[in-house]
Amino acid sequence: MSKIINRLIIGLFVIIISNSCSKILDTKPTNSLPSADAFSTADKCQVSLYGVYDAAQSGLYTDGLVRGYPFGAANIEQGDARGEDVVNVAAFFQVTYQATYNATTANNVAMWNTLYALINKANVCIDGFRAAASGGILTPAVAAQYEAECKFLRAMAHHEAVVMYARPYADNNGSNLGVPYRDFAINTPEAVDAVRRLPRTRVDSVYKKALADLDFAEANLPATISPSTVRATKAAAIALKMRLKLHMGDWAGVIAEGAKLVPATGPFVSPIGGWTLTASPDGPFTNNSSTESIFSIKNDALDNTGNNGALPSMYGAADQGARGLLAVSPIIWNSSSLTYGWLCDDKRRSLLYNPGVNSNGNNSNIFTSKYRKYGTREDFAPQIRYAEVLLTLAEAEARSVGTVSPRAIELLNVVRNRSLATPATQAYTAASFTTNVDLVKAILFERRIEFLAEGKRWGDISRNALDANYTTGGIPAKMANGSAGLALYGCTTPFTASQVEIPYSDFKFIWPIPSDEIIQNPIIVQNPFY
Repeated sequence: MSKIINRLIIGLFVIIISNSCSKILDTKPTNSLPSADAFSTADKCQVSLYGVYDAAQSGLYTDGLVRGYPFGAANIEQGDARGEDVVNVAAFFQVTYQATYNATTANNVAMWNTLYALINKANVCIDGFRAAASGGILTPAVAAQYEAECKFLRAMAHHEAVVMYARPYADNNGSNLGVPYRDFAINTPEAVDAVRRLPRTRVDSVYKKALADLDFAEANLPATISPSTVRATKAAAIALKMRLKLHMGDWAGVIAEGAKLVPATGPFVSPIGGWTLTASPDGPFTNNSSTESIFSIKNDALDNTGNNGALPSMYGAADQGARGLLAVSPIIWNSSSLTYGWLCDDKRRSLLYNPGVNSNGNNSNIFTSKYRKYGTREDFAPQIRYAEVLLTLAEAEARSVGTVSPRAIELLNVVRNRSLATPATQAYTAASFTTNVDLVKAILFERRIEFLAEGKRWGDISRNALDANYTTGGIPAKMANGSAGLALYGCTTPFTASQVEIPYSDFKFIWPIPSDEIIQNPIIVQNPFY
């Protein structure tokens, strides 16, 4: 049987986990239920649902090991390594960092495979929950909620794929080829045949289908659930819709969704779920289940993404028990002299970053301490924080008017001020910005600071690639691959990148579709020049 059919048919075994007998939301085995039995009781339905979350955390890498694909760590690491605000110390992330990938390189192949394995598990479970409701095993309300959780994950996975493997929505208004939107279970020979005739969906259609999934999720998810930060809730669905609409340039749509989660005036506590910023910028990282952590992927000491994938292993310093592979780049660290740069006395510098020995063992860099459980590797993988909701809404408010928006400034300040040494004098005011373009630039730079080492950078680079006011021009210039050395970190001394940028017009701006997918599906069109 071909590789792709093997990959697809694993959906027949809804909760297969080949390397582990633990699972992401509890400790019951997840590798023992064939699909014929997986929905025969309410308890087994719940275990099957947890298997979908497990697929989000721990899909198998190309070597058969767990390395955090797609959302347990890998989307964060890959999203950062494609940008300029981290530096790849050794060769571990070099293919992504230097854009030397092809249709067989492991990182982009593993991301594709595990995203679609997650999607297929979600689809199998959706069918199973519907059948369980029809048979009286689940109540209609519980079945709808479980389906909504699957559709949330399905939408998140398709959006991750379209951002990585396709040109952004702004390019030809979404009419370019996106990725296949798989909304049916592949667990029979007929379904395998159908998926081998499924073409790439246009970018705009991917967004339309994902938003429809999220509308269903919003309507059927509870405001709170236990454990609330690692299962999809109503607020998570709304926040993800905000992200998608931001990528579409639908500012009015972002504002409409944001109004559901952000009050008109402060204090800013979400009316749905009670989400709010923690008092300190390190709050979401000292507590995996903070009031700010709307949705994360759970890792724990018994079920984490492994030494070769876990966030603390990759981002932590070698002298703290980590691997010291992805360091903070002097490009962002030394930016305080820029118009909207990172102030030297910003509390995030001391609370969330520290000098340490890199993986080469003979030099030092600045590393993040957002992920600090180096021995147990149980840091959750943050996917949606309330800070993102506020800054996304701030950007939409700023872009939707031709003047400097007081509302956008207020939302920007709410996130930024908690990290300032003296907010009374350092906060932004209307006088800080000449035009709304300046305000948007400040918001975008604040996103770089606030979400550094959280994988958000590539999404912002991609969606703004064709915007004359905010583009990086393509894959930005970076610090050369290798050890930095603390002497290069100066806060006020701008750093000149030495690895040249790759223009947006270059085919390497987007990842190739894996060659196995192209071989097995004659309808799939490869991205140009791969």
